[in-house]
Parts: sequence; structure tokens; C-alpha cells
Amino acid sequence: MGYHSLSQCLAALESRGELVRIPHEVDPNLEIGAIQRRVYRAQGPALLFTNVKGCNFPMAGNIFGTLQRTQFIFRDTLRALEGLVRLKVDPLELLKRPWKFAALPRALRNAIPKKVATGPILTKETNIFSLPQLKSWPKDGGGYVTLPQVYTESIENPGFRHSNLGMYRVQLSGGSYEPDKEVGLHYQIHRGIGFHHAEAIKAQVPLRVNVFIGGPPAMTLAAIMPLPEGIPEIFFAGVLAGHRIKMVAKPNALPVLAEADFCITGYIDPNRQLPEGPFGDHLGYYSLVHDFPALKVERVFHRKNAVWPFTTVGRPPQEDTVFGTFIHELTAALVPSVFAGVHEVNAVDASGVHPLLLAIGSERYVPYAEKREPQEIITCGLSLLGTSQTSLAKYVLICAKEDDPTLSTHNIPGFFNHILERADWTRDLHFITRTTMDTLDYSGISLNQGSKLVLAVAGPKQKELGKKLPADFSLPKTLGRPKVFAPGIVVIQGSPHGKGRDEHDPTLADLGDFLGKTNGLSEFPLVVVVDDAEFTVGSWENFLWVTFTRSDPATDIYGVGAFTHCKHWGCTGSLIIDARLKTYHAPPLEDDPEIEKRVDAMAASGGPLHGII
Repeated sequence: MGYHSLSQCLAALESRGELVRIPHEVDPNLEIGAIQRRVYRAQGPALLFTNVKGCNFPMAGNIFGTLQRTQFIFRDTLRALEGLVRLKVDPLELLKRPWKFAALPRALRNAIPKKVATGPILTKETNIFSLPQLKSWPKDGGGYVTLPQVYTESIENPGFRHSNLGMYRVQLSGGSYEPDKEVGLHYQIHRGIGFHHAEAIKAQVPLRVNVFIGGPPAMTLAAIMPLPEGIPEIFFAGVLAGHRIKMVAKPNALPVLAEADFCITGYIDPNRQLPEGPFGDHLGYYSLVHDFPALKVERVFHRKNAVWPFTTVGRPPQEDTVFGTFIHELTAALVPSVFAGVHEVNAVDASGVHPLLLAIGSERYVPYAEKREPQEIITCGLSLLGTSQTSLAKYVLICAKEDDPTLSTHNIPGFFNHILERADWTRDLHFITRTTMDTLDYSGISLNQGSKLVLAVAGPKQKELGKKLPADFSLPKTLGRPKVFAPGIVVIQGSPHGKGRDEHDPTLADLGDFLGKTNGLSEFPLVVVVDDAEFTVGSWENFLWVTFTRSDPATDIYGVGAFTHCKHWGCTGSLIIDARLKTYHAPPLEDDPEIEKRVDAMAASGGPLHGII
């Protein structure tokens, strides 16, 4: 049942032809990351690099690179997990069809970690310098661990029951860290480790931290699983693995994952932070340099024949897109039980996941009303912003299932069409200003702070959406290249942004006044101003990425006929989103052309990647 170690998993993938060994020497500085990205895009196999330049440890990438491969890795336990989901959705299902839940008692027993006296992880020791120093992007600030499992326990209530396992960035080199003795630990806002860190700061005691790399694949997935608060990720890992997770438990020490390939042990000084970054992040930009906790390294363990797993973090789609799809398949049925009135959600991968959340809810508050309008779905949208990982969303677009029972959040063109046909910008925009935001999102007014928008529509179709601009359509001289991207959506190219953080741009307010005098624009309820119109309209992926990663709702939304009434903002005409790169934004990620040429050479006839990419 399930894989106890990474090496078991890799061996199984190789026997199926799902893993390719690369004996050619490759450089962890940019080259390996570029190869992994290219192979992922080609839907290629897992990769085992056995000759890593400057390092004695092999590296494995693209392990979870396809949904089919991920499903194969966890094939033994999916039925038990589906059973748990069904019980959560309908507890009476156990009484109706008990034979379908025969595997559940064993699955629940597996949730409790098994304490052991020792394990393969304690076989050998090394140092930070000797670990693979993976840099995925040219401006990365040093070597990083990209698939870490960061384990902590509550200071006040130690033990597995109050533990946290999260995938937080770990910077191994570069910056101001004391070489070989300190590493950076970057965790985003809303993460469970933050509660443990807060306890340690309050008590003025060190927070002990173990960073696991490798080991049972279930631990990797558990580290990113958006579980409800109070359910330890390590419990979920045992259910997913199909066996109890073995943890080496010694007195006065944090437990160590027995089957891990590597473990960095240490502690966070409650009063010490150091600059971390920059680093290519999942929004498609660089996370810039900011102060984060520094982990004082005590020991670095590794098992015999250890393998270093890695991935690339960058603009979607990347390997973590598969994680998101897999998790959605596991949890989709739970959405109505977690969020009352919500039927379906889609954290849009192309927009960087957190910036844009699409949702379908119910509108039942006033069923007898002659005119249906958003009421219950506003409550649903606020609920999504108050719970679990959906609370990181910046834009929540939600509509009513009753208006079109066939609509899906995963049909993105159809969803936007439905929204824009029904939108009434005088009533449907609900802003939350100066609130917490995803740490990686630089569109707000400061680190971790910005705004959110619930855009809720309900009721019958109100308008036909335009597909062609009026023949006499014109723009102010600072704007140009108008393009109809989709029905009802116009993209306009603007001059470079020149304002500071937390400032409106008067030229966009003037655009609203100008467009208000343009005939025929009422069929285009959404106007997006960008730096490169041709790129933005090239695909839905480009449009979503540019529009929702480069705008803050409160700062960057304008409108034709804009008004504020009793603190409610709206507009009588087109909604305008300023999706230009701002002066304070992080730079977007770009490949290194020379590295790409080297990868191309490996893909040529006779090269190690020939036939793979």
C-alpha cells in the first residue's frame, strides 16, 4: 500500500517507462530547471539526473509532471480518500452502502504517525554546501529547496496533533546568511507555521524546525494540501500513503521523518530575520528581497543513496498545476459542505491561482421577488474569502447556479460571457480595502496588504455583448491598439505606468470620461489597459495572467460614469482595469537564452533529451 520512500516511487516509475535517467552532466544553476520546464511542457517523463555538476547527490524532477502519473503514484489509496469525502458530504451513506467503506477503518488508523527509534534518514550526515544548489531563474538570490516539507509543532501544545507541515521556501545560499550555518525560511501569510512562530515570539523561545526533502510522496502532497485548520497535514499524509508515517522520536527533539532523503534540523531565533530572495514565484514574477526568519542549522541528515527531488516555481502552467488539478479532483465534492451555498469553485491556475477565484453559488434568499439580484451569492463570496486557502483570493467572481445550471467555472470563456451579460456595475462590485493579501502578490499597497473584490451577478441576461468596435472608435493619444479579446471585452495598450504605490492614475480616470462619450461602447462592459495588447489577446492564459496579476482592485479599477454613493463604488458604463506593470511591481520571469540553446542542443539527435522534448 503506497510508497514508503522516494526511491521506491522512482523505481516503480522507471519500470513503467515513466522515468528517464540523464547521465549527461547538468548544472543545477539554471540548466536543470530549464530542462524540467521544457519536459513538463512536453508532458514528458520524470527525470533522474545522475551527474549533477558540483554535487554528489542525484536530482529528480517532473515526478508529478502529468495527472496520470500523479494518479498512478497514489492509486492504492484514492478509493479510501474518496470514501472519506463521501462520508463528509453524506454521513448517511455509511448506513446505506456500508460495503463501500470497508477500507476506512484501516485508512483512519494510518492517519496516526508511528513513532520509531531510528530510521534510514539518520544513516549519514552532510552540510548545506554539499546539497544541490538549484537556481531556476537568472535573478534567483541563491540555491533553493523547491519541494521542502517544513515541519513544526506548537510551542504551547507540542505533538503531532498540533503540528504543521507546509511547503515554504528554503534558501540555502546567497544573501546575508551565515554560510553553511543559516538558511532562509520564507512562509506566506495565512500559513500554519505562522501560528507556531507567533507562539515562539510571544514566549521568546526558539522555534524548532525540521525541513524534510524526499521521503514518501504522500508527504510532499500533504505539505501543500489546503486542509481545514485543526487537521494536521501529517495525518492526511498517512491516509494518502496507505500506511502510518514513521517518525523518529527522541526526547527533547522534534520528530524526524524516518524515510526522508534529507532532513535539515535547526531552529528560528524569535528575534532574528534576514533578507530573503529574490526568487521566481508561482505568479510568474520574482518575489523581491524582504526580511524573513532565518533558520539556524544544527545538523543535515541524509539516507544512503539519497535523491534530491525538485520542481520549478514559475508562471503557470508548471508542475504544481498538476498538484492543483489532483487536489481539486479529491476535494471538489466537499465544496458545498465547507462553503454553504457554494456549488463549485475554480482557483484559476493561469492567473497564478490566488489572484482569481471563480465560483458558482445559490441565490435563494428571496425566491418570491419579481426582480432577481445578487444577495445570497454575496454571502457566499464573503464566505470564500474567510476560510481556508480561498481566503487568499484577490478577485472573486461568483454567479448563481439558478441562472444556468449547465455553467461551469472551468469553462472560462463561457463563465466570463455569463458574468458580463448580467453585470450591473452600479450594484455588483463589493470591495474590501486595506486587507491581507498573498505575500507573493506585489499589486497591493504594501507587502501582505491590498484589496479584494467580490463581483457577484445574478438574474436574467441584461445585454448583448459586442464583438466588433464601432467604426469611429478612437482613444486619447496616450492609448492605442484597441483589440476585442472576447465578447464584451476590449484590451487597450497604454503608455508605461508612472505613479507610485497606492495611487490612482489620472489618465485612467480621464479614459473613463473619454469613453463615456463614445457611442456603441455599452456592448463592452469590460475594458483592460495593458502594456502589450498583442501579447495579452494572444490567449486566455495571457489575458488572465496579465489582467489579474497586475492589478489591485481598489487601486487599479476605474469606470465610465464612476460614482461613490454611501461608500459604495460603482460605474454606469464600462468597467476599466489598469493591468499595466506598475513602477513598484516585481519583474516578470524570463528564460536565459543561452541556457535555452544548451537545452536545445541536448534535444538534438544523439542528445540525452532527444525524443523527449
